[in-house]
Amino acid sequence: MANESKTGFDVDAYLTNAGHGRKIAQLNSSQAFFSQGDPADCVFYLHKGRVKISVLSSSGKEATIRLVSASNFFGEKAMAAEPGLRVTTATAVTASTALRIERPEFLRVMREEQSFSSLFSSFLLDCNLRTQADLVDQLFNRAEKRLARILLLLAEYSQPGEENALIQPVSQEALASMIGSTRPRVNAFLSRFRKLGFIEYNSRIRVHKSLLSVFLRD
Repeated sequence: MANESKTGFDVDAYLTNAGHGRKIAQLNSSQAFFSQGDPADCVFYLHKGRVKISVLSSSGKEATIRLVSASNFFGEKAMAAEPGLRVTTATAVTASTALRIERPEFLRVMREEQSFSSLFSSFLLDCNLRTQADLVDQLFNRAEKRLARILLLLAEYSQPGEENALIQPVSQEALASMIGSTRPRVNAFLSRFRKLGFIEYNSRIRVHKSLLSVFLRD
């Protein structure tokens, strides 16, 4: 993340602390930061925890479209020209803390502070690229390969030399909705990955980098 700008604006401090037009929200697991149909009047910045972004169809079927990790924004629809109502629900997967920034305050800091505007623009670009990659994944990859990709993304390998990572709790139902499959198939894939030594799986999943071989093979 960017730090203090040339104007003296400290992005880290701004996103860490409550202040005018922003406050800290602390939720327990399964509580919602916002729900589908709520007014899109604020943006959140996640400090810790994991948040599930999902959508509910008219027939009542839920699909998880994104998992948010710390140091990321969510609820960005509030920044649309005419934000209207939320089209998704944001639910805490684990105990989570986030900064809630009201739309007018977010617009002000975007307009006045280039360092903040650049940070948010980079986030939106990353989201767009991830959405395109997800679409290609759904169109051209089989379900087993899509699951391997999701697990690798959740592991978020960021430390050089790190060979495995314990991911945040996520249900098989959530994984199934993210790859467009069913819970029994996800269970079968996870069992196969475990037998091959790609993951360790008890109540939580530990992902080994060797799982890359599933995603990269033809």
